[in-house]
Amino acid sequence: MKKYGLLGYPLGHTMSPPIHKRLFELESIADYDYSLLEISEDELPERAEEVISLDGANVTIPHKGNIIKYLDELDDSAKRYMSVNCIAKRDGRTVGYNTDCDGFLRSIEAAGGTLNGNVLQCGCGGVGRMIAIEAVRHGARLTVSVMPGFEDTVEPVKEYARANSIDTVINVVHPDEISNTEKFDTLINATPVGMFPKTDACPVATDIIKNAGFVFDVIYNPEETLLMKTARENGITAVGGMAMLVYQAVVAHEYWSGAVYRPQDINALISDMHALMREQQK
Repeated sequence: MKKYGLLGYPLGHTMSPPIHKRLFELESIADYDYSLLEISEDELPERAEEVISLDGANVTIPHKGNIIKYLDELDDSAKRYMSVNCIAKRDGRTVGYNTDCDGFLRSIEAAGGTLNGNVLQCGCGGVGRMIAIEAVRHGARLTVSVMPGFEDTVEPVKEYARANSIDTVINVVHPDEISNTEKFDTLINATPVGMFPKTDACPVATDIIKNAGFVFDVIYNPEETLLMKTARENGITAVGGMAMLVYQAVVAHEYWSGAVYRPQDINALISDMHALMREQQK
């Protein structure tokens, strides 16, 4: 029996078990165990072997950085952010990966969006930093909107571009400075604005949304944020964070077993996870 697990603390109502259960089913794998490893930061040193002995693992807060010292090797994706959310075995070595970036990129690609153009991103903390770096890596001319006092959150993105000789434009603005006439190929929300239960909030004005060619929102609860709803009402394709959550799990299975999935099965999984989330909130 292959053994897998999710490392984090606290884990609460994580979506990982049902997502991975479906992915194992799609691979026709029945003989596996997927455990929740709710381990605090203080407990990790004495329980790290329990994690790295697994055939594969997912890693979430607060251990994405903490787990690195226990691994044999880091994939380029993990080195880029010094953040690991997936562990797999490769040639007998325990390797850390960052599949969050793959989840983001595949969500954009699957929906027909592009990063190779004029991109407006709201927020640049945590996952937003990763998204901004992936955007410039893939050809974006990037405008990042941050609240006054948070301009420094964009500095790691600029430093990455300089260190890797990426010739692009990275502008930093405050929310009230976003142009309502400039056309953006892609609009990304990397803030919690619009997240349940404050679902009546939107990170940008309607005029700005109307000027976007594509919208991506990291939020997956609710299924359709006000940002996404406004975009769709104006004929603009919009994708939410559940797609990113599912696709990062898909990539984990690719590393674990070489799995290959049909796009229609992944789309059905995304839809079913939204339905499960709604059911859990009743």
